[in-house]
Amino acid sequence: MELKRVVITGLGAITPIGNDVATTWANALAGVSGAAPITHFDASKFKTQFACEVKGFNANDHFDRKKLRQLDLYAQYAIVAARQAMEDSKLLDAENLNRNRTGVIVAAGIGGLHTFEEEAGYYALHGEEQGPKYNPFFIPKMIADIASGHISMEYELHGPNFGVVSACASSNNAIIDAFNLIRLGKADAMVTGGAEAAIFPAGVGGFSSMHAISTRNDSPETASRPFSKSRDGFVMGEGSVVLILEELEHAKARGAKIYAEVAGGGMSADAYHLTATHPEGLGAILSMSNALEDAGMKPEDIDYINVHGTSTPVGDISEVKAITELFGDHAHKLNISSTKSMTGHLLGATGALEAMFSVLACQNDIVPPTINHEEGDEDENIDYTLNFTFNKAQERPVRAALSNSFGFGGHNATVIVKKYEA
Repeated sequence: MELKRVVITGLGAITPIGNDVATTWANALAGVSGAAPITHFDASKFKTQFACEVKGFNANDHFDRKKLRQLDLYAQYAIVAARQAMEDSKLLDAENLNRNRTGVIVAAGIGGLHTFEEEAGYYALHGEEQGPKYNPFFIPKMIADIASGHISMEYELHGPNFGVVSACASSNNAIIDAFNLIRLGKADAMVTGGAEAAIFPAGVGGFSSMHAISTRNDSPETASRPFSKSRDGFVMGEGSVVLILEELEHAKARGAKIYAEVAGGGMSADAYHLTATHPEGLGAILSMSNALEDAGMKPEDIDYINVHGTSTPVGDISEVKAITELFGDHAHKLNISSTKSMTGHLLGATGALEAMFSVLACQNDIVPPTINHEEGDEDENIDYTLNFTFNKAQERPVRAALSNSFGFGGHNATVIVKKYEA
């Protein structure tokens, strides 16, 4: 069976450094940090009092009051990002659009955490005197698949529709699933990506209790510092990125703008620890090598790696070890950066955001930087002879880019995108 080629024809983004694709990309290239004191709730008693929140987002600008009753914040972000991506792609204008063969896979690692927190908290405070009293939208607002459902209903898309949950690998897994459905001939186009909104007491408190997030309250904008010896944990982020994936001939038939081509995807499991990556990066090596094999590519075909690079002491080291092991001498010729230094870690949405950065790097031949790296502040276990793109974007030919996402539970997912060639 001949596999179909899959291209990216639309992008949408609501992120900590911009509420659209153009602003997010410009700020990433400029090295703008999205970290600031938390505004979603009073975090003054928490060990960590900052995060990378979405800024200037007013739900009332996008939804009426009736619709808002049905939507957790993570789903609001997803729907708005999907609207941007659909408008960008002009998919709905296509005469050849078959809505039965157009689907939605938008992932979330956690889903409606704020909704759960509100409803469970209300019962904890009032349940004994009032009995069970829950919002009828409680369950459909909370569940992690519901963003896909809302998007499909808004556009009357009857194709494959589900959510993916694999912690911080979720939206890479969603992209891979959408990619496979199209290239196997099961769909013509897919709306895919991820969304997350967990910067609330349960999310911040939960990650803080694990000592997973930074406590650099005196300097939030410099707290996410992947590959620096002084790193002390990741910075929570939120938002959504949605991509329109489309079968190449379907896209060409309607004269669609093509950003890049999806080349392949790889997955693996560390099968090692509940939250920590394998110290030698074995799962990362397998995920990346599987992606290369799936794409029919060799290590030397990759020019840029957008690493998972969360700014955690163990995770950053293991990923660099994996890259060094798998890519060999070519590891010194490609560029490496962690855009989480600017956006924070969007959990289940992070893979989609970093896939978007990888697409734009291929399209524009420029690599966004890892900010907050201080010269000499290096870990002896990291090979700093590799070409890390620190503090300033770097122009270079980017034929293909590889993007890694790793999640609690040992979930690993790698997406490869490349320049589109007719």
